[in-house]
Amino acid sequence: MQAEEILKQHLSKTIALTDEQFAYVFSHFKPLSFKKGDAIISPGDKVDAEYFVIKGCLKSFYTNDDLKMFILQFAMPTWWASDYHALIYQVKATVTVDCITDAEVLSLSSDDREKLCDELHSIERFFRLRTNKGYVAAHKRLLSMMNNDAKGRYEDLLKLYPELYNIVPKQLIAAYLGVSRETLSRLSYRKNA
Repeated sequence: MQAEEILKQHLSKTIALTDEQFAYVFSHFKPLSFKKGDAIISPGDKVDAEYFVIKGCLKSFYTNDDLKMFILQFAMPTWWASDYHALIYQVKATVTVDCITDAEVLSLSSDDREKLCDELHSIERFFRLRTNKGYVAAHKRLLSMMNNDAKGRYEDLLKLYPELYNIVPKQLIAAYLGVSRETLSRLSYRKNA
């Protein structure tokens, strides 16, 4: 399926656009391709776009002063990724967004997003609803981290996103869950036993 059709289907789950409106919206997106391991955003970068994943898988992560990685998000096809703090507040990036696999994305600049939101109420509605859903997902993840043990967090992730386990290396899933690779192996073994 072409990038244009994937985006159209994604938007149509939330809003209705005429073919003419969609063509106009799509004209603001820029297709980009990346190889596995490529960084799309690095700490210190100026961030002026967000990325809609067409193919592949991205990860957003923060590395602390002790060089420990904290994964904030995985982004599979039809998911969005950026350093939203840097994008919205126009400060330098503090997180990295890179490619777990080869990836194709559609880039939408902050200026174009604002322009589209000003011009088309339905696009503004789409981004508002998407932001709300993202906030709720982040809230649920935070509550899961506070309330569940490693096994509970693992089972929640497996239930919500089973396809991640076929795409994402286990050490990255462990970093996302806040556990060691060995702990994840034990949890995986118990689940399969």
